[in-house]
Amino acid sequence: TEVVSNIKQSLASRSVDIMVGKSVEVYNTKKMIDAAASSVSRVLLLGENGTGKEMAAKRLHEKSSRAKKPFVCVNCAAVPESLMESEFFGHVKGAFTGASCDRIGKLEQADGGILFLDEVAEMPLSIQAKLLRALQEMKICRIGSNKERNIDVRIIAATNKDLKKEVLNGRFREDLYYR
Repeated sequence: TEVVSNIKQSLASRSVDIMVGKSVEVYNTKKMIDAAASSVSRVLLLGENGTGKEMAAKRLHEKSSRAKKPFVCVNCAAVPESLMESEFFGHVKGAFTGASCDRIGKLEQADGGILFLDEVAEMPLSIQAKLLRALQEMKICRIGSNKERNIDVRIIAATNKDLKKEVLNGRFREDLYYR
């Protein structure tokens, strides 16, 4: 049983590389992700659907100084616009019909860790403005509350769209793009 226990501890301490492959391209991609992981900068992952943007974000998290903190993922295309503000910022009981209890949002859930915004180009402009403000101030306020809460969140965003075109067409905020 001691041998089994040692094996279990050894396996638990190993991180599993979720990005597999031995090509030069895979090696270079991993190297680039690892370099980004050692910084504190926000990261934008670009690529077609199915290219592994979420795996890259998870690897970045695992290799970063925030690895022991939360990795929270939001698929911006899957959240209805009417619920998006509550999804990001949370709400207090009674803030709106159906708010039967306090709920923390994704920004607060990711505090100390990383918030991965998948399909970020699908986020409505109204939420982009509120998200930008939260990232500038590193503070949020739950819907229905007047109490600000400090947050410490690193953002990784991903999209398959050309965000520069989205900015030019007025569908994505330029100031958020540069943040």
